[in-house]
Amino acid sequence: MVPSNKLTILNDPIYGFISIPNPLLYNLVQHPYFQRLRRISQMGVSYLVFPGAHHTRFHHALGCMHLMQKAVQVLRFKGVEISEEEENALYIAILLHDIGHGPFSHAMEHSIVEGVHHESISLIFMNKLNNEFDGKLDLAIQVFKGEYPRRFMYQLISSQLDMDRLDYLKRDSFYSGVVEGNINSERLIQMLNVVDDKLVVEEKGVYSVEMFLIARRLMYWQAYLHKTSVCAELILVRVLKRAKELSCQGVQLWASESLLYFLDNQVNAKEFEEKALEYFALLDDSDIMGALKSWQFHDDFILSTLSKMIVNRDLLKIEVYNKKEERLSKMADLKKVVAKRFDLDERKVNYFAFDGKLRNLGYSKDKEPIMILKKNGSVIDILKVSDHLNLKPLTKEVTKYLVCYPKNTFES
Repeated sequence: MVPSNKLTILNDPIYGFISIPNPLLYNLVQHPYFQRLRRISQMGVSYLVFPGAHHTRFHHALGCMHLMQKAVQVLRFKGVEISEEEENALYIAILLHDIGHGPFSHAMEHSIVEGVHHESISLIFMNKLNNEFDGKLDLAIQVFKGEYPRRFMYQLISSQLDMDRLDYLKRDSFYSGVVEGNINSERLIQMLNVVDDKLVVEEKGVYSVEMFLIARRLMYWQAYLHKTSVCAELILVRVLKRAKELSCQGVQLWASESLLYFLDNQVNAKEFEEKALEYFALLDDSDIMGALKSWQFHDDFILSTLSKMIVNRDLLKIEVYNKKEERLSKMADLKKVVAKRFDLDERKVNYFAFDGKLRNLGYSKDKEPIMILKKNGSVIDILKVSDHLNLKPLTKEVTKYLVCYPKNTFES
């Protein structure tokens, strides 16, 4: 790639003016792999519930890089040594951390691309970019993989209090209008420090951490796990699965060349290193929406009906239960009724009547904890320091049970 010396200032609705600090980062942003993120929605199909939620992974990635710049500035001010090479690696790693997301963010991972997580695809993209940029991403890849010995650098990228979460909560809150997620990311970053090469939060930032954890819990219930959003994504997953099933049977479907590749082929992790990556790099939300608009007129009843549901926002009915027994009771006879009403066999009825789970864990005791630096120099888990709120309930995973089925199932 031809190097550029152009530096750019962007106007972000969340943080105001943010900058791309050097030519390498500018060239990475300009690369087609990264520009694709302009066409990948940050919150998937949540715009069907929150009309303003049309922001993209592109917005989010740049926001994360901006917060990382703030974090580096704060840590250096507090005496943490971060070389220019390490600084650049942090910016690259956080900028590219979501580059492996597919259309509508998570839908493809559970349908036509199985067994390949978006983080694995991000790493494949980063390795490919590293070849194009003559090894300049070596250190960033080490940091991204958690292989660099300075642990705090990986924690800034991926932890229970990382730049990713600090941006997406604030950004998703802004665009969705769910105000409970509007965290004080600037305050949290100002409270960061490093002890023994591990990330800590100074004691006076405890309340900000508490509110961050509460906000995350609420955003999951009110936005990310909103029952209508979940229902729409589950329908989209089934549309893509049905399309792949038909395509593998030799049925001709209209779709872009890149989408057809994934419909016609069984793609695993090994193949992503080769041909599949280039097709994946061309996929975005428009490929899926264009296909849905076409498939709604297809002869196949399942494909056309499910496609219409997304295009016209006429979704399945979804019911959420607190107890597993309530769900099982509902599902016992539901599939029989749906199969009879729509003349579906035992396998096909699963496209229209199905159950599932919603899981919400605010703070994991099994993952690396958020550590608080007390004034006496000791470092303690946030759970043992918090005196304003009892955070222990957040460590208990809350599970709810859902059932989806056609709205007119029980009409006479």
